[in-house]
Amino acid sequence: MAAMRARGPERGAAMVTRAWTDPAYKARLLEDGSRAAEALGFEVPGLKLIVVENTPQTHNVIVCTLCSCYPRMLLGLPPEWYKSRPYRSRVVREPRKVLAEFGTKIPAQVQIRVHDSNADMRYMVLPMRPAGTEGWDEARLAGLVTRDCLIGVAVPKIPKSSRPRKS
Repeated sequence: MAAMRARGPERGAAMVTRAWTDPAYKARLLEDGSRAAEALGFEVPGLKLIVVENTPQTHNVIVCTLCSCYPRMLLGLPPEWYKSRPYRSRVVREPRKVLAEFGTKIPAQVQIRVHDSNADMRYMVLPMRPAGTEGWDEARLAGLVTRDCLIGVAVPKIPKSSRPRKS
């Protein structure tokens, strides 16, 4: 249990950054998240991991409406808000409003899909790679991928200090 408490979203971030830099791995990740995790040495025992991809047309967010099913082996312990009744009920009914409360404004033309985890199946979001990160290695990219990005309540952002300067 101590190992789980110490774990953060690094494993999920490693999967995302590999998908951003390796098209074959990305295809495997979207086809079978559990096998793709295991290919990087991350065990996903006894459940199916489904990875959903954010695109310019679709934004995904995960929830467990019954309790707090969550891919702990890849993201560490869930945040308190993820387990709260208000998040679990509201994100299904009014996802755009809930995301805005997290500071994530999704344009009206982008469809929001809410995915409900359960005892046998967990979801993880594959966020879109931020523009301006071409040529970055996986370690640098991983610094952009937070737990909230992997849940879908946030999107990766390039820190102002890392943005290219305008001439």
